[in-house]
Amino acid sequence: MNRKIQILSILFLGVSQFAFSQIKEEKLILNKKREPEVKKIEKKKTSVETIKNYPPEEKSQNPVKYNITDVPAVSDFKTSTIQGQDVTPKFEGTAQNNYLQFGMGNFGKILGDANISKTLDNKLEVGADFHFLSTLGLKKEYAWDSKQSSTAIGAYLNSYGDKGKFNLNAEYGLDNNRYYGIYAMEPAADVDLKQRVSQFKVNGYYDFYSNEILNDVRVKSSFLKDHFDAQENQVSILANLSKHAVEIGKSGIVLNADLGVGIEAVKTDFEMVNKNSSNFFNTSLTPKVTFRKGESYLMIGSGFSFLNARNSNDVLGGEVKNNKTYWFPQAEFQVAAAKEFKFYGGVDGGLKLNTYGDLLQANPFIVSDQFLKPTETQYHFYIGLRGDIDETFKYDFSAGYGKMKDIMFFKGNSLFDNVFTLNRSAYNFANTFSAVYDDGNVSDIKGSVQYFPLENLVLDGEVRFTKYDLKNYEDIYNVPLVNASIGAKYTMLDKKLLLGFKGIFASDRTTNSFALEGVANPGMVYQSTEDKNDKIGGYADLNLSVEYKFHKNFSIFALGNNLLNSNYQTYKGYKVLGAQVVGGVKITF
Repeated sequence: MNRKIQILSILFLGVSQFAFSQIKEEKLILNKKREPEVKKIEKKKTSVETIKNYPPEEKSQNPVKYNITDVPAVSDFKTSTIQGQDVTPKFEGTAQNNYLQFGMGNFGKILGDANISKTLDNKLEVGADFHFLSTLGLKKEYAWDSKQSSTAIGAYLNSYGDKGKFNLNAEYGLDNNRYYGIYAMEPAADVDLKQRVSQFKVNGYYDFYSNEILNDVRVKSSFLKDHFDAQENQVSILANLSKHAVEIGKSGIVLNADLGVGIEAVKTDFEMVNKNSSNFFNTSLTPKVTFRKGESYLMIGSGFSFLNARNSNDVLGGEVKNNKTYWFPQAEFQVAAAKEFKFYGGVDGGLKLNTYGDLLQANPFIVSDQFLKPTETQYHFYIGLRGDIDETFKYDFSAGYGKMKDIMFFKGNSLFDNVFTLNRSAYNFANTFSAVYDDGNVSDIKGSVQYFPLENLVLDGEVRFTKYDLKNYEDIYNVPLVNASIGAKYTMLDKKLLLGFKGIFASDRTTNSFALEGVANPGMVYQSTEDKNDKIGGYADLNLSVEYKFHKNFSIFALGNNLLNSNYQTYKGYKVLGAQVVGGVKITF
């Protein structure tokens, strides 16, 4: 039976390219943010009992045994806008953590990765991480420069003590982008469209092995600056207090009590257009009580936020202050009829501070002047079914409905002045976007599955439907109705050969756009006409990878991104790279 599954798996990977013949192209803009693969510390849900099974003497960062983790199935794939899916194969079950990787491909693509770590005698681990990716862009599609590059350099420290583990990491990232998506006019080929964003992050995390009183403490900070002198400083501190595994009589019910205490401060200043400035200070409390019996549980809690916000710009003419207290419901239940069928539901809400750094991650083509406001999810009800069938098939399906205030999305900008000239700043060709906000309701349906037919084969899929009903806008801009992904990883020849596949899909989206024409009277100016119901077509994106390890220290690899070669757009005017193939070598030690 296993032999048949192996044959079918190979056929699946081989015919994927033809089965998805409508798949289109990959984004041009680079947004590759990765942490060292074996160094990332996962955030756990405070109010659900967690068994911390990692005493220092048994700690292993590279488990050699195949395990199925009992968590809801979810895809962690995120598009990397130059490279496509980062499907670089990673060999599981090897004791060699350190590696150097270099590759080259079409579109002038250069890929470089390195990860070096060392565990000292006192169980202190230190390491460094490096990633580089660049492309010459779409020279045949645009007369002007559209090349991109991204660099990330990081260092980390892990310490495993008697009572807990400590992690400290620092990273410097530099993204060189271009506002190249000009569609409403035809500037000269040598126009300067540069945008550059640098960000320095320092994060610290201490996690106690026991869940007694102080559970864990997290500190995050970042410092951002761009080509147009925008600056943003952010710091947050989160402490989780808990008392777990309190037995209630002889009922078999276990009580877990948690209290999250958080502080977050963000200061952002822009130096052009309206010169927006914002300052947020938010304090949050999240008490929770969970009653568990076996796999079933009931969690009851609340969320409190105390926000101090200040905004100013040249239009307001002064500073606007807003001090407000928020309350959000928090509750969830799960009824486990069996391991295969777990029925769950609940309600949640919260306050999200929209920062310039977050906006750039979602849309690197925004203008360097944004009016920032937090988004409030007043409530979000959800209900679903999940389970694990015979430790080979995991699924999670749910539907939800919520009410939100200040939903953030991106609207296209027209010209910032109507003077009839092409001697303009990089952002002044109707080629940028700004964050806008509206109140409304959101309905969502999502599902994810993972299938483990063999120890060396993993299949996964995810789909999400999201519908917004806004108060002032007829449609939400630049947000697809449907997102989906499918993927597979398969190892062969005693794990010497690793094959990877990832496909992502999105439906079309509504956007606004502008048509410009010159008007002679009363002077030479541009007249702008806005289309509030323009459409950007949907897309599908296919990525394949292969790596062969011909020696314990040496591998060769090939990556194929957007293999069906379509210049689709994710934002108006911004076409993406065509079919990309990168080949290279990898050295592990």
